[in-house]
Amino acid sequence: MLDYKFIKDNLEAVKKNIENRNMTADADLVVKLYDERTASVSKLQQLQQKRNENAAAMKQKLDDTKRKELIETGKRIKEEISALEKELQETETVLEDAARKIPNMAHPEAPVGKLDTENLEVKKCGEIRKFDFEPKDHVQLAEALGLIDFDRATKVSGQKFYYLKNEAVFLEQALIMYALVTLKKHGFEMFITPDVAKEEVLKGIGFNPRGNESNVYAIEDEGTCLVATAEITLGGYHSGEILDKAKLPLLYGGLSHCFRREAGAAGQFSKGLYRVHQFDKVEMFAYSAPEDSDTIHEKLRQIEEEIFNGLGIPFRVVDTCTGDLGAPAYRKWDIEAWMPGRNGGEYGEVTSTSNCTDYQARRLNIKYKDDDGKNKFVHTLNGTAIAVGRAMLAIFENYQNADGSIKIPEILVPYCGFDKIEAKKN
Repeated sequence: MLDYKFIKDNLEAVKKNIENRNMTADADLVVKLYDERTASVSKLQQLQQKRNENAAAMKQKLDDTKRKELIETGKRIKEEISALEKELQETETVLEDAARKIPNMAHPEAPVGKLDTENLEVKKCGEIRKFDFEPKDHVQLAEALGLIDFDRATKVSGQKFYYLKNEAVFLEQALIMYALVTLKKHGFEMFITPDVAKEEVLKGIGFNPRGNESNVYAIEDEGTCLVATAEITLGGYHSGEILDKAKLPLLYGGLSHCFRREAGAAGQFSKGLYRVHQFDKVEMFAYSAPEDSDTIHEKLRQIEEEIFNGLGIPFRVVDTCTGDLGAPAYRKWDIEAWMPGRNGGEYGEVTSTSNCTDYQARRLNIKYKDDDGKNKFVHTLNGTAIAVGRAMLAIFENYQNADGSIKIPEILVPYCGFDKIEAKKN
């Protein structure tokens, strides 16, 4: 959430940013409500001063007439204060609701665009393999090798669920261990996070827990939701706290199950493991002093690049355009892996990392005490180390052989215990 005064002082820039992000929010309403709240607070302070003055006058030696007069005045002021406090509370509720709809300001260098097709390619890493046979997609490969069962998962759980089987079970755990070990090497404190979080935490992070546009599973009558990412639980970890600046940055790595409704998601790019309702993910989260957040954002991106370079999977880095940033992000880098089975060969997103500046911290009330002794909002950042399903997809398609077998990336072999997945012999 942006600071109310910032919105008022930078109204036209805020409105332009909303437009660039292809979002709907009423900045004018926020300014109007903010002014109303400011006026009400001022009036309330005046009434409280009058109440105090009236109470002080009551302590003096008074005749009955004057005492009765002051008592009536006190009653009237009390009623006015009560009515104004109620009005102020209502205004603040509407103000906060309107302000929460306004996205974070975008980085000045973020490309302006509405769709992910307008993201700006920054660089490419790795060499795209030239096959001497027609490559299959990951669904064909996995089903033929007995690694994934989509049909029975649909029968048991519904669309976009799956069973992992046989070597794929070990490959998933290998990817998780590879990510965890990498993050530990870079100084991250590791967590396994809860699969459930309160709705107010989701709102603070920037997820919408309810409604048709929500991407999360709400638990009926509990005020909680299944988490869509460990960003939610790691971001809520320090909500309502004042952090020690000397200990910043705090670098957290979180392993979690992730649940997403993927409302409205359809089409070829939703096929197989690319867009599912449940998957495992290792997430990076950082609490930072404002002056360090850009540097830490680069660190998170470099870790993501390290992980996929280690896997030997070709990828590209894109600077995400304003319309694809999402409300909390100030700037976001996407890592898109080469997927030979996708439309004859295309890049598909496998990880991302975002600098959310103080947008989430302001909503979750996470501060630090600065050198000047004042409490200020921290900056928060997040990044995916490994989203297992998409990483596995990229491995299957890039490491497939003509006979339908799949080679295991060398860096994962110590964790898997095998270097190749072959068809089962009858």
